[in-house]
Amino acid sequence: MRQNGYVPDSAGAIALYFSKSALPSQQETLGQIVVEILRDGKTLSRKMLCTKLLSRLDQTDDAEQQTHYHNLIGLLFDR
Repeated sequence: MRQNGYVPDSAGAIALYFSKSALPSQQETLGQIVVEILRDGKTLSRKMLCTKLLSRLDQTDDAEQQTHYHNLIGLLFDR
């Protein structure tokens, strides 16, 4: 049904939905990093988690992802 001359564009809406980047939760990100560390055969430690987070932070230009990684680094140091 039309309201106020708006014609829904389902293809455009679908494209917009999939173009939005959905960041994983903090638990999911930490879980991915833990798996990476363990698969590399390294010992899991706060230092290793921080190193991996800093590496990911350095590799991204997305402000939202940078904030996500900053928050996770803050969790490691109880900020």
